[in-house]
Amino acid sequence: MKVGTDGVLLGAWADGGTRILDIGTGTGVIALMMAQRFSKAQVMAVEIDGDACQQARENGAKSPFKERVSFIHDTIQHFTAEYERKNCFDCIVCNPPFFENSLKNNNPITSLARHNDQLPWGELVECVNSLITDNGVFSVILPKDACDKLTEIIYIKGFKEYRSCKLLTKESKPCKRILAAFTKNLTRPSYTEQQVLMNNDGTRSEWYDSITKDFYIR
Repeated sequence: MKVGTDGVLLGAWADGGTRILDIGTGTGVIALMMAQRFSKAQVMAVEIDGDACQQARENGAKSPFKERVSFIHDTIQHFTAEYERKNCFDCIVCNPPFFENSLKNNNPITSLARHNDQLPWGELVECVNSLITDNGVFSVILPKDACDKLTEIIYIKGFKEYRSCKLLTKESKPCKRILAAFTKNLTRPSYTEQQVLMNNDGTRSEWYDSITKDFYIR
């Protein structure tokens, strides 16, 4: 699996904590970024695809954070049902599959990563609700339409969107993605922002460069 811009942005932007869960970690990029950003955190990461999970374990073993990161080959639904400690993660991050009822990629691994057949919004929210602390933060990156659907479902569970960032590829382009953070702590102040990823000449914007500078090799 390639390292995508969405995953890098989420890993660089998301709120952290001392117990972090990455749902659908792929090859571990977001989990490792969170471990890098939050030096006291213990990070668990769940991945449904066996080959991707094995790559994540290999990447974790070669990283400076190998003592603080663990990778589990499982569905998040089964992990949630079997995990002994409920409401214990103060940070949950997810770069979820978001295509619904659309033409699938011929590559089954790519299709699994992009289509939410195996992880419908309702089931994702149920898992997050079971695993997150009362003051915890759940952060995602999604296209606007998909984010709107997730927001409708997660609000029913007593969450609110307390932080969001609308992402434009360029100043003249419409919103491409939304970074959103949800919490059950309804007293937490809310705010939103809008950022541009690229300058007109195709170089990274000052914001994009600043938020990712600790992760890209130059």
